[in-house]
Amino acid sequence: MGKSQRRREEIEEKYTWDLSYIYKKDSDWQNDFNKVSKEIKQISNFKGILVSNAKNLLNYLNLSCLLERKLYKLYYYANLKHDQDTTNSKYQEMLGKIKNLINKYEELDAYSNPELMRVDYNLIKDFYKQEPKLKEYKFILENIYRFKKHILDDDTEKLLSSLSKVFDKSAETFEMLTDADMKFGMITDEKGHEVELTESNYRVFLQSKDRNIRKKAFEQLLGKYSEFKNTISSTFAGNVDMLTTLAKLKHYRSSLEASLFSDNVSPKVYNNLIDTINENLNVIYKYFDLKKKFLKLDEFHLYDQYVDLVKENTKEYPFEEGKKIVLKALSVLGEDYVNNLNKAFNERWIDVYNNVGKRSGAYSSGFYDTKPYVLLNYENTLNDVSTLAHELGHSMHTYYSCLNNPYQYSKYTIFVAEVASTVNELLLNLYLLNNTSDKEEKKYILSNLMDLFKATLYRQTMFAEYERDMHLKNEKGEVLTNELLCNEYYKLNLKYFGPDVVVDDLIKYEWERIPHFYYDFYVYKYVIGLSCACFIVDGILNKKDKALENYLKFLSSGGSDYPINELKIAGIDVTKKEVIESAIKMFDGFIDQFIELM
Repeated sequence: MGKSQRRREEIEEKYTWDLSYIYKKDSDWQNDFNKVSKEIKQISNFKGILVSNAKNLLNYLNLSCLLERKLYKLYYYANLKHDQDTTNSKYQEMLGKIKNLINKYEELDAYSNPELMRVDYNLIKDFYKQEPKLKEYKFILENIYRFKKHILDDDTEKLLSSLSKVFDKSAETFEMLTDADMKFGMITDEKGHEVELTESNYRVFLQSKDRNIRKKAFEQLLGKYSEFKNTISSTFAGNVDMLTTLAKLKHYRSSLEASLFSDNVSPKVYNNLIDTINENLNVIYKYFDLKKKFLKLDEFHLYDQYVDLVKENTKEYPFEEGKKIVLKALSVLGEDYVNNLNKAFNERWIDVYNNVGKRSGAYSSGFYDTKPYVLLNYENTLNDVSTLAHELGHSMHTYYSCLNNPYQYSKYTIFVAEVASTVNELLLNLYLLNNTSDKEEKKYILSNLMDLFKATLYRQTMFAEYERDMHLKNEKGEVLTNELLCNEYYKLNLKYFGPDVVVDDLIKYEWERIPHFYYDFYVYKYVIGLSCACFIVDGILNKKDKALENYLKFLSSGGSDYPINELKIAGIDVTKKEVIESAIKMFDGFIDQFIELM
């Protein structure tokens, strides 16, 4: 294939996605857009009378689903067309127009939640008896009313809403400072060239085989953060203060509870995760010990942890070969799953190769009235094969969710979103491990897997623990000074890296560069996703009773229940340690396999 960029029209049609399933041509999109622009005004008809009787509520819910479907059909077509060539001004305009229309619709519909909240849920229960079809929306309504005890009076809610931009200022200031204002100076690379050190190339320097370069990058970047410790401590503490204050105002017991409430997840799940990882730190110590021995170092410093254990895999995997490997690796998911995977290839859900103007990266994108399309920028590497399997995991999750649910329950939450994609990634890697006799390829796969588990299971949990503990200190009235924030982070590193790693003093400033600390207790979801995927994969490969059947039921559950309950369909109880332990056990197994190959 080569790496040179081609124009869109130069790419063979079979390697481009077929968006005619959504609209045959752009003019059909425009006609629909004109119609929907008028139709959205109908949502205002229920203003003031939404909960006056059961029929009105049912008619409103039916209409809002219908309009939403029409709006998002328009949105997905314009967005996918835009991403296949971001330089095309026609699709830039179409995407801008539909985004504006969705905003307009949301403004017209802004009355609905406040009107619902003015009445008691008991009234809605009476409505179910009067209008049995309302029960089709029961879970949605129940979920809305879960928030009732945390909704304040109208004037206070309006005031808080008007202050939302102010609440975002800490995160914005952090982003501006770290993305735009901070400069980390020049650094000499392995070829002797002077290069500017940035956040985006920092990892490349930490992976350098030259230890002096690793050390220099580590000291230079974190040394610069040490100069900004007062400013970044202020933005972090401001964000923590804001979340703590809002949680109190809205009658939550803590900022952690407030952040987890939308997923209906108990803080017990969060704490159980941290406790389980803390009880199994010996596995990460074993991994660092392996790296220390492999790199033949007397002392293993923090800046040594990112050096690859193996040479880069230069073997090429053309798309047709990658496709075959993915289909074979995922065949353990059953005939129906494979038939649907084949639809993705045969019906052209996938936009395979890079072209001039195409959006970078990869994603799966689709909803009820489209195919679950996949955007790739395939370059024939093993990583691209893994990306294909990963994104098809998302697409199959969307496909099964839409196939088995009415529209209102077809969207799964972010909480469970990474499970299906990670299941596919793990199945692919385990298949490759078991079906190659090439020792170097095995080592490469194992090295990548160990990096994934280290970065997700342990590093993200360390972040989750730090975030929880700093919020707790703030809630107890402690002042989050830069000294406290840096010292607590340093102590945490001592614990997570263990007695045989030199925990360099400068690491105490690393917390300053983590943007996720402004995402409100988000990182634990990465660990839960990987752990659930390990549990599922272990069950399927070991042919545990109903493991596959239950997994496919989980994929089909969409957004019909709370994420914790949906995972229970797959036999997973995230309040239990065994789920996290299954991931730790898998990680431990990969380390042992690598040691054996050495």
